[in-house]
Amino acid sequence: MLDRLQSVELAKSYLLLNHGPVVLVSSAFHGRRNVMAASWVMPLDFDPPKVAIVVDGRSYTRELIEASGEFALSLPCRRMADKVLAAGSVSGREADKFVFTGLTTFAASQIGSPLVRDCVAWLECSVIQEKHNQQRYDLFIAEVVAAWADPAVFSGGRWHFPDTARRTIHYQAGGSFFETGRAFECATE
Repeated sequence: MLDRLQSVELAKSYLLLNHGPVVLVSSAFHGRRNVMAASWVMPLDFDPPKVAIVVDGRSYTRELIEASGEFALSLPCRRMADKVLAAGSVSGREADKFVFTGLTTFAASQIGSPLVRDCVAWLECSVIQEKHNQQRYDLFIAEVVAAWADPAVFSGGRWHFPDTARRTIHYQAGGSFFETGRAFECATE
């Protein structure tokens, strides 16, 4: 699958998250795996590229991230909203969320956590151990070790959505989303 994607220069990987979309966080450890939806994710640094993410201390995803020291972020699009909502509605301890949601995966290039198919961008992340932040604030900081994007929607360092089905989505609450709008530029002096 990775051979059909565009590799994103790590110094520009923050652009994949800069517009604030909901993400699917996948994790794996010793044959166990999970996926969850998350909105509290942001780019944090350029070189090396880093992200920050909040993962509740009681979640199965958190358990797997702490055990493996890594996770993947997959950016879903509008056509996947029902699966994103489903990924956030049941615990991975109760059911295999990939089976429950119908989400399928493919192998990452640098980490053991799976990447979610049918998304429009992917970041492979290695946790930077900051125990205080993790325990007190549920905040993880990770280095982005590989980044990928669907060239049909992200190229030249810019998002360009050819249709609404492939626009990234933003979660509000109570099952309500909105989609990323149309890009525009302002003249600079």
